[in-house]
Amino acid sequence: MTVAEVTIERLAFGGNGVGRLDGKVCFVPFSAPGDRLAVRVVKEHRSWLEAELIEVLEPSPDREPPRCPVFGRCGGCDWQHISYAAQTEAKRSILVETLQRVGKLTVPPVGETVCAPSPYGYRARAQFKLHRAIDGLKAGFYRRGSRFVIDLPAGCPVVSGPVNAALQRLRHCLACLPDADRVPQVSIEEGEAGCHVIVHYIGTDHERIGRHLTAHAGQLQLAGLFLQSGRKETLTPVAGDERITYRVPAGERELLLGYGIGGFSQVNRQQNRAMIRLVRQQLQGRPAGRMLDLYCGNGNLSLPLADLCDAVVGIEGYQPSIASAVDNSRQVRVNNSTFRCAEAGAELQLLTTAGERFDTVLLDPPRSGALEVVKGLPALGASRIVYISCDPGTLARDLAILTGQGGYRLELAVPLDMFPQTGHLETVACLTRI
Repeated sequence: MTVAEVTIERLAFGGNGVGRLDGKVCFVPFSAPGDRLAVRVVKEHRSWLEAELIEVLEPSPDREPPRCPVFGRCGGCDWQHISYAAQTEAKRSILVETLQRVGKLTVPPVGETVCAPSPYGYRARAQFKLHRAIDGLKAGFYRRGSRFVIDLPAGCPVVSGPVNAALQRLRHCLACLPDADRVPQVSIEEGEAGCHVIVHYIGTDHERIGRHLTAHAGQLQLAGLFLQSGRKETLTPVAGDERITYRVPAGERELLLGYGIGGFSQVNRQQNRAMIRLVRQQLQGRPAGRMLDLYCGNGNLSLPLADLCDAVVGIEGYQPSIASAVDNSRQVRVNNSTFRCAEAGAELQLLTTAGERFDTVLLDPPRSGALEVVKGLPALGASRIVYISCDPGTLARDLAILTGQGGYRLELAVPLDMFPQTGHLETVACLTRI
């Protein structure tokens, strides 16, 4: 198609810049608000266009040089070319617009974005793709829109120093692995004791691979080394500890929480701490009473907040996370907590049928949101709901239910930048019963 000129007006959730071309909305990756661009339309839809950037005719004042030499080719980051101040302001604007358009909230009460103290080097977990080429092992991420591995010989700038260092130590061990072309990726996760590594293997000679990893385990300086040959149930320990730990604030004290290898945690440890402090601020000053924590994971939210409550009940559908939550509550001596493995919607229905009442509800659902859960939440009679979301669209959809027939009012929604240099957005939304 022919080249056209577009001026970028704003950024959209997911990372693309938004302009207008021939009366249609036009999405352009790697653009910035204020850019005047030459673009080529690559896909046309009924009411919008997808275009690729050909040339920056006049750069936005918010443009800056990306820190990563493979930015734009690697499929990881969207916004390294945009100043951090502009990124955080864009995330607030995206949240406001989505709550208005999807949530039908005319003037949504949205706070300022909670900025990350470290816009780079923040990821405590990364999954690196591997490819054994003629000129050596490639370890990095997939090229955008393909399965081609972009090598990162100097590491990734958004990944933490210890994770990058662990990858460098792993390179030789992985390059000389027997059956190395059957190892498509490694997962590296940083904890208080060091880094834990999962080597993903899709071959058949598990014993030989295991012996090779065991022989190299000492020189890799890892807190834990594991081999995985399928789903999480196939995880086999090679060396080290299976428990990954990290610290969270709990009022005047700190808690050391943990979870098993392969379990879920927030990858940005600093912003996880900020999120817990933010929720605590919303709960302080008013009795939290009985608290229900839906999608509780390993107790990441409810355990640091348990001192504000009479009792905490945590619900999670993944049994290993519940085991971690129970273990954490014992280790940090939180004695007013109960954790159960159950699907959130089904358990909510049982609690309602049994006449259970809660004063506060926390929910931190997956990206798909909690549509069925929020329909049943009002029956619990909670005076406050704190909804943590990683997708503003499903958050706005669910808030429309709670603030409509649900009988709640949105007091405050705070965007929290869990993933700098990307278009991803975390939100803490606080609601009170009318």
